[in-house]
Amino acid sequence: MLLVLSEEQKAHLGCLPRLGAAAVGELGRLAVELLRRGAAPRACEAAARKLDVGVDTIQHCVEGLTYLLTESSKLMISELDFQDSINVLGFPDELNTVLLQLYLDSRKELRSVLSELAPKLPSYHSLEWRLDVQLASRSLRQQIKPTVTIKLHLNQNEDRTAQVLQTDPSTLLHLIQQLEQALGEMKTNHCRRIVRNMK
Repeated sequence: MLLVLSEEQKAHLGCLPRLGAAAVGELGRLAVELLRRGAAPRACEAAARKLDVGVDTIQHCVEGLTYLLTESSKLMISELDFQDSINVLGFPDELNTVLLQLYLDSRKELRSVLSELAPKLPSYHSLEWRLDVQLASRSLRQQIKPTVTIKLHLNQNEDRTAQVLQTDPSTLLHLIQQLEQALGEMKTNHCRRIVRNMK
């Protein structure tokens, strides 16, 4: 699977050949630090002074490298696919080798950082349900009005929460059909490929 870069990202990475392979290694470490600790304007300023280029140029290069490394790590791109993805940029072989080594060295760390940054979604714990049927009221002697009450217990960050939902049976049947359709969709090859690339 090849990584497709937009024109803006190619422009951000376009200044790398001017800076040289040694500087690219340093900017790659700066990009990994950017993900781990957040924005570091002082580090960009120091790198700009050291390389004698503008701060904006360094920031663009770091942003481009950050995108290249994170997307490649997210998609678990192989060495060969990564090389093919950066060959499109037309960089010299020495620079391509430095970028490949940077990717291989930081791939596992980037995946762990990205997994920490992912939002923690609630997970299912248990479900309670009750069926209520109103058979008559003062104004209507013969009516049948069923209601399903569902109490959904969820775990989120080791906290347990409960959501109470109330609906009529026809809406519940429609909801069940939609969920079964979604589960069936997850078994298709296309969805399996997407889920595999997300892990």
